[in-house]
Amino acid sequence: MTFESDVIIDRRRMRRKLSFWRVIAALVAIVAIAGLAVLATPGGRSAITGSGEIARIKIDGLIRSDQARVEALERLEKSSAAAVIVHINSPGGTTAGSEQLYDALTRLRAKKPVVVVVEGLAASGGYIAALAADRIIAQQSSLVGSIGVLFQIPNVYELLKTVGVKIEEVKSSPLKAAPNGYEPTSPEARAALDALVKDSYAWFRDLVKTRRAMDEETLQTVADGRVFTGRQAVGLKLIDQLGDEKAAVAWLVAEKKIKPDTPVKNFNLNPRFGDMTFLRASAAMALDALGLGAIARQFEQTGLVSSADRLGLEGMLALWRPATTN
Repeated sequence: MTFESDVIIDRRRMRRKLSFWRVIAALVAIVAIAGLAVLATPGGRSAITGSGEIARIKIDGLIRSDQARVEALERLEKSSAAAVIVHINSPGGTTAGSEQLYDALTRLRAKKPVVVVVEGLAASGGYIAALAADRIIAQQSSLVGSIGVLFQIPNVYELLKTVGVKIEEVKSSPLKAAPNGYEPTSPEARAALDALVKDSYAWFRDLVKTRRAMDEETLQTVADGRVFTGRQAVGLKLIDQLGDEKAAVAWLVAEKKIKPDTPVKNFNLNPRFGDMTFLRASAAMALDALGLGAIARQFEQTGLVSSADRLGLEGMLALWRPATTN
């Protein structure tokens, strides 16, 4: 065997050993991060430890039904927190999920003062959630409103017709699974959907009218599906005042007799491992340890959040989506 062959064999052995230790290092990192995640969010509980603290919770992104979030809010009801500040930055989501969140926040409000701070957006289902609070605060440039209900389904009938594909079906009645997107929507199916949307819209309007003590004329103005800036929303009674978390604390001190020096502490609404952030970080570290740094950075930055959010929305939506142009 030549000298060069020995060198090649040694290099291959070294690469195998290096890969092995990289994998071991990645596994150790994953276990360590998982352990820290467990310690950071024990059972999905909060950082609320002392008596009389103000709990800070966050409602971000698309809203859908979430029993774990309801249970977390129930734990907050029973906690030692003196009050709750809810930061909302959401375009809405499903009507059922938004109603579930509203009901859970309403039960929480019965036990503790609740103030909502609109960070950037509280539209549709996000605004439904905000309505549960004792007070709604938003920044001047925040977007609020989008009072309305939407039902959308893509219709590919013309496309299928063009390529020569026909969907055959047998169903118990004409309105079963209608509309389905594979055939033109019948007048009967459209009327049935219209009734669903109008019923949910009426519930939404009544909720706004009751919670915001709004007269019919103002309600007509705000309930046409538009969003309003915080500056506009104050005059239309959609919110109570302009400001941020400091304004929320000041109101709690003035109106709910909370002590001025009461600390504000985060309360985690996600169950243990619920947001999977630590898994994305662990996977990124593992890929980096295996020499796949570029893929690691891409995974760490993007994850699968966008796709998962879109796949989780079904049924009627209380959702605001700005128009886009190509």
